[in-house]
Amino acid sequence: MTGTFSTLSTALSSLNAQRQALDVAGQNIANANTVGYTRQRANLQSISAMNVASIHSGVALTSGTGTSVVSLARLSDQFLDARLRTQTAQQASSETLATTLESLEAVVPEPSDTGLSSTLGEFWSGWQDLANSPDSASARTVVLGNAQTLGIQLADTYRSFQSQWDQARAQADSLVSTVNSTAASIADLNQQIRGVLVSGGSANELMDQRDQLVTQLSGLVGATATTQADGTMTVLVGGNPLVSSDHANTIEVAGSYVMSMATAEPPSTDAVSLQWSNGTALTLTGGSLAATVTALQPTSLGGPISHAVDAVNDLATRVATQVNAIHTTGTDLNGNAGGDFFTFAAGLPPALGLTVAISDPDAVAAANGANGALDGSIADQISQLGTATDGPDKTWQAFVVDLGVTTAASRRRADVAETTRASAETQQLSNASVDIDEEMTNMLAYQHAYEGAARVMTAIDEMLDTLINRTGTVGR
Repeated sequence: MTGTFSTLSTALSSLNAQRQALDVAGQNIANANTVGYTRQRANLQSISAMNVASIHSGVALTSGTGTSVVSLARLSDQFLDARLRTQTAQQASSETLATTLESLEAVVPEPSDTGLSSTLGEFWSGWQDLANSPDSASARTVVLGNAQTLGIQLADTYRSFQSQWDQARAQADSLVSTVNSTAASIADLNQQIRGVLVSGGSANELMDQRDQLVTQLSGLVGATATTQADGTMTVLVGGNPLVSSDHANTIEVAGSYVMSMATAEPPSTDAVSLQWSNGTALTLTGGSLAATVTALQPTSLGGPISHAVDAVNDLATRVATQVNAIHTTGTDLNGNAGGDFFTFAAGLPPALGLTVAISDPDAVAAANGANGALDGSIADQISQLGTATDGPDKTWQAFVVDLGVTTAASRRRADVAETTRASAETQQLSNASVDIDEEMTNMLAYQHAYEGAARVMTAIDEMLDTLINRTGTVGR
């Protein structure tokens, strides 16, 4: 039905719609600097004319009866969001691994005056000095002192690696706790969003909060997400749902808190692993938690900390074994047969348990008994271990070089991953963030439309005034 009064209703619908659109533009501008906010747009739709015949309906064609806001669109792109989450997972994993390797490299300051290579060099040099002066009490004392210093530094290096493992183990527990609490928050938001949508409201701000949490989960465990028809979001981790509708599952860290048990070879049940709360194994392919758990693994499973521990244990074992093998063939200053120069404390790893077996400088076997007590040939043989192709120094240098190359490559990968992630974030933000210039333009358009609708109402009011107050007064 059309008529003068219906035109008032049409103008009123425009006033309401343009005001709502202005409200949305104002909300966008207010949140231009809000992290995680996704711009919105009021979708207007014309109201069609009544097509049902009535007593007042005419044969003339009629226009619609105004406009209304049918929805508040959230201008996000699910493909850009998914790409950002994927890149975030890869970057977090690469960065965590690179940081772990850099921490290990910091424990091995090679080459430097304080590194193990320097201490080894002083140890071999002491034996060479003894070979040149086998009757020197000070040279013998220096040999014992250098050996004790080497044992202390090996133990300190081992403890530094162990400390990093302990920190990573605690970090794994902390990350799992964060994952579980974040998943619970997403499940709660799912419930709220579904309720708001069912009641016909807009849950855009709640969806923004949820998307931020899902991106955080991607950085932690490589989570992926799918939005369902009812507005809830299903979050998958390792191919299984961490969050489904308003229910959140939980994950756990299993394995020992003691490095020597968790990194034993072959890998035992004490190795650190992830699992669901029901005991089902969980394997992650991305995120900082995945890299942290990898860092805690035995050497055979790619654990970098365990590999470093193995290297320092191997160094201690090689030093003791090769020195003892030569020392036991010599004689000391008193003509007695040489015994083991090094020994290991029972129940301790080689790097922690390495000790000097003798305390008397005269008991250092520097001579070949066949050549007399003042011969230094045995001490000379021991000093040559420092340059032997299969000596302790060579194997330690190989580890140091490998660690340096691996760390550098890992840092490059982390930097490339960050560049890719930043690019994905830029694209996502360019699509979802607020453009002040665009919003100002929209505000002007809505304002003019509002003014036009108000002018229509004014015109109709004047027409009604004429009809009501002036019709029939002509000629009075």
